[in-house]
Amino acid sequence: MSANRTIPLVNLSDFENGDEATRQAFIKQLGTAFHDIGFVGVTGHGIPKSLIDDFFVAAKKFFALPEDVKRKQEIPGAAGQRGYTAFGKEKAKQSKVADLKEFFQIGQETEGMSDEERNPRVAEVPEFMDLGMKLYRQFEQKGNSLLRAIALGLNLPENYFGEYTKDGVSILRAIHYPPITNEPASAIRAEQHEDINLITLLVGASAGGLQLQNAAGEWQEIVPENDEIVINVGDMLQRLTNNHLKSTTHRVVNPPRSEWHKPRLSIPFFLHPRPEMSLNVLESCVSPSNPQHYPPTTAGEYLDERLRQIGLKK
Repeated sequence: MSANRTIPLVNLSDFENGDEATRQAFIKQLGTAFHDIGFVGVTGHGIPKSLIDDFFVAAKKFFALPEDVKRKQEIPGAAGQRGYTAFGKEKAKQSKVADLKEFFQIGQETEGMSDEERNPRVAEVPEFMDLGMKLYRQFEQKGNSLLRAIALGLNLPENYFGEYTKDGVSILRAIHYPPITNEPASAIRAEQHEDINLITLLVGASAGGLQLQNAAGEWQEIVPENDEIVINVGDMLQRLTNNHLKSTTHRVVNPPRSEWHKPRLSIPFFLHPRPEMSLNVLESCVSPSNPQHYPPTTAGEYLDERLRQIGLKK
C-alpha cells in the first residue's frame, strides 16, 4: 500500500467472509473512515477485473460513435436517469458553467418492465448494455454488503438499508471527459460537488484528476491502486445520520496542458434506495451537541430537488 494515500483501505472479504471479530473490526474501520473523511478504498470485493475491463472497452466504443448516433440514445423526460446525456448539460449545483463531460446512465431493470421502461439498447455496440447490466448487478450486490456494515455500525438492523434498496433506483454511469481542445472559460471536467445518493462505488478511472476536499479545505488527490474501488458517502446518508457520516466535497480537475489531448473515462455506481424511503434524521444521531440539521423528506423528493439543481430536470 502506498505511503502517501489520502483515504484508508479496507478489505470487504473481511466483512463478507470473516469471523465475528474480523467483521467487527471492518465495521469499525469503515465507520471511522466515513465519519472522519467520507471516503474509503475497498479491496477484496470480488468484482471480476475482466468484467470491468470489458465494460470500459464497450463504453469507449460508445463514446467514439458520431454525435448524431449517440443522441439517438437520449430519452426525453428521463432527466438523464437513463440513456445518453450530451456534453455540456450537467453542472454542479453552485456552478454557472457546465462540466466538461458527456455520459450514459444505466438504471434499474425489474421483472414486468416494458421495453419502453428499460434501458435503451445501443445497436452499434450491442455488448455495451449486456456488460453494463452485469456490472450493475455486481455493484448493487457489493454496495448492499457495505450498507449492511454501515447499518451495524449505526446500531441499526443489518438489513435496514436492504429493505429500501431492493429494486431501488440506482444508476451505473459511464462518464466520458473528451480531450480538451480550447482554453476552458472557467470549467473543469467535474466541478466540486457532493453526490446525491446513499453511497457511490467508483472503479479506477482511465486517467487521474479525482480530488477530495479535506477538513482543512485542502484538495487531495485520490489515486486508486490495483483492483481498488473508491467508495464515498452521499448526501442521503449524510442527512439520515445528521452529518455523523460525511458526504465529502470532491471534483475532477483538468489535466496539465501537456495532457489535454488525453480523454478520461470513469465508471461510478450511485446506489439509491426506492423513492419512498424516509430520509428523516435517525433519532440515535441527534444529541445536545449535534441537534437535528435537516427537515423531514423522502429519497424521491430529495432526488427530484437535486436533479433540478444540477440542470438535469426542468
